[in-house]
Amino acid sequence: MAVFDLDMIKQVYARMPERVEAARKLLGRPMTLSEKILYSHLWEGTATSAKERGKDYVDFAPDRVAMQDATAQMALLQFMTTGRPKVAVPSTVHCDHLIQAKVGAAEDLKVANEKNKEVYDFLSSVSNKYGIGFWKAGAGIIHQVVIENYAFPGGMMIGTDSHTPNAGGLGMVAIGVGGADACDVMSGLAWELKMPKLIGVKLSGKLKGWASAKDVILKVAGLLTVKGGTGYIVEYFGKGADSLSATGKGTICNMGAEIGATTSLFGYDRKMAAYLKATGRARVASLANGIKDYLRPDQECIDNPEAYYDQVIEINLSRLEPHINGPFTPDLAWPLSKFAKAVKKNKWPERLDVGLIGSCTNSSYEDMTRAASIAAQAAAKGVTAKSEFTITPGSEQVRYTAERDGILATFGKIGGVVLANACGPCIGQWARHGAEKGEKNSIITSFNRNFAKRADGNPNTHAFVASPEIVTAFAIAGSLTFNPAKDTLTNDKGEQVKLEQPLGVELPKLGFDVKDAGFQKPKKDGSKVKVAVSPKSDRLQLLEPFKAWEGTDLTGLKLLIKAKGKCTTDHISMAGPWLKYRGHLDNISNNLLIGAINFVNGQANSVKNQLTGQYGEVPATQRAYKAAGIGSIVVGDENYGEGSSREHAAMEPRHLGVRAIVVKSFARIHETNLKKQGMLALTFANPADYDLIKEDDTFDIIGLTSFAEGKQLTLVANHKDGSKDSIQLNHTYNSAQIEWFKAGSALNLIAKEV
Repeated sequence: MAVFDLDMIKQVYARMPERVEAARKLLGRPMTLSEKILYSHLWEGTATSAKERGKDYVDFAPDRVAMQDATAQMALLQFMTTGRPKVAVPSTVHCDHLIQAKVGAAEDLKVANEKNKEVYDFLSSVSNKYGIGFWKAGAGIIHQVVIENYAFPGGMMIGTDSHTPNAGGLGMVAIGVGGADACDVMSGLAWELKMPKLIGVKLSGKLKGWASAKDVILKVAGLLTVKGGTGYIVEYFGKGADSLSATGKGTICNMGAEIGATTSLFGYDRKMAAYLKATGRARVASLANGIKDYLRPDQECIDNPEAYYDQVIEINLSRLEPHINGPFTPDLAWPLSKFAKAVKKNKWPERLDVGLIGSCTNSSYEDMTRAASIAAQAAAKGVTAKSEFTITPGSEQVRYTAERDGILATFGKIGGVVLANACGPCIGQWARHGAEKGEKNSIITSFNRNFAKRADGNPNTHAFVASPEIVTAFAIAGSLTFNPAKDTLTNDKGEQVKLEQPLGVELPKLGFDVKDAGFQKPKKDGSKVKVAVSPKSDRLQLLEPFKAWEGTDLTGLKLLIKAKGKCTTDHISMAGPWLKYRGHLDNISNNLLIGAINFVNGQANSVKNQLTGQYGEVPATQRAYKAAGIGSIVVGDENYGEGSSREHAAMEPRHLGVRAIVVKSFARIHETNLKKQGMLALTFANPADYDLIKEDDTFDIIGLTSFAEGKQLTLVANHKDGSKDSIQLNHTYNSAQIEWFKAGSALNLIAKEV
């Protein structure tokens, strides 16, 4: 296959040295890699001023856009309303989210193509019409396909999936966004981001034993927590960084989303060059070699990181233990040597029901070979997996090559089942038998997220996250208290046998191969292509513009829910069975906040309807308010909207008439998504004021008629007993974002410009 978008890459590299040197002169100091890429992608071109980290909003010009099928539907429905004839930058759609894991790869893909035909046909035709590359169902998971085909050192991309930073494994600033942001860039507009702060992670030593690249990010997640990276780019450097494979680097960058990081990346090195060559992009490697000093941090930044990064972490890879993170949150990190004790102390289910490897985080050829080396040992020593064991290759290229090299057959020898090249259980697309019973159980995965109910819908499934090789070893043992580094197993002859450390192959000795990668090239002229959306469809619905702000303060608002504790985008807009409605805003709005825990009664999907005094489901209650012409607010806790980039979590409350989300703090992507949809995303100036909110309150939001950057708003909580509290609210809107609010959405402004 020819190199995609080579001319665009040449242009990026041609202008990068001049732009970096201009920025270096402005800053008057050495530059980190993140700064080099950001300053060379300014919308204005060559920098005319230094940008203050964590303060200045900056307009950027990303090189490309990537979308997965669940988010692409809404992103492209929005793009259709802009009046543009073609996307302004190279863009792709990847069908990976709508394939449900149930039986095995072939049957599951067949069922998906039948059940999702309407959606796939829509995405195929809309891609054809607007010049977008289309990757069919079964082609692979978006981030693995991107790193194999599109990612390049020094580039900048945005993607409608929170794990877009996977491309940082090839030295790219790749950032997860909502569909409205993608719509901006595809429309030829600037993309706005607050200039990120920088966390530098210095890696020394070299991985050994059972430790893998996954363990680097599992440890970092434990250090920084799920919101410790918010507002930061995490940049890895040092000799340890250069020792990791490109796909290993991708794993680390991918799961940086779990600490809230804007993105993560590594500097260009020989490992990246080798991967580019192995995936048919030797010309890109050659171009990168020509400007390699601009694709790495300046040496002074490596030697004295404290002077150039806002925060510095040091990890010696030679001393790094394998980690297992969880349950219920990806930042609860346990070194392997302490995990069994934690399992017993916390009374987590010791018996392991299922081990699952793959996902966009760990599905490369190297991942497959390291896990297969453990499976091969077990088979040779007379041991089969005591737990269910599933394998998800990251792409058709990885699957085809792994099958050719006997890797998939090796998994079969211990009872492994190969699933489709798709997200599957990682995002709740798992028809797990018996999950509906709600029984307490444990699973372990090489995925990235493990929130309650995420994988199988069962709130009592204790999900843990580890590397593919640790997952494989645990699945063979069937127990969470097994330590493969020191414990033995009983084989079919009753003998005690021990697993040796995993051995992996970074790149296939016979090269990568694939019979049909699953790519559809768009028509050169899509003007005559018709995009059909049936008005009777329950899967797709053309969008109606949101109404503009009425020009007054908001009064008489009701409380929809006061959410308690962790409220991720999974809680706000659940995935799993709801994925099929991602292209139909009204239908998917029936899952609004059904997973959030009501502070008042400790229950999910049970809130008081102030019009009737009765408790009911969240969506039904909000629809009753909307029918009565009454607005509402949602109140939340810390890091509200953590997790997936899904903008449905912002569009649903907007569609159903919620006027403001008031929380202690927001996750970055969700806050931006709310702003884009014309919502008020506000935070308590004093987080303790969260406690003042009562179930029967009626609210007024004062100060909107003079809404301005840096100026607080006031929330008046009118209590049922006649008393009231005036609560000060902060916001991060700049002048342009305030115009989004006034217009009803950012999309409304774009449509006016055509």
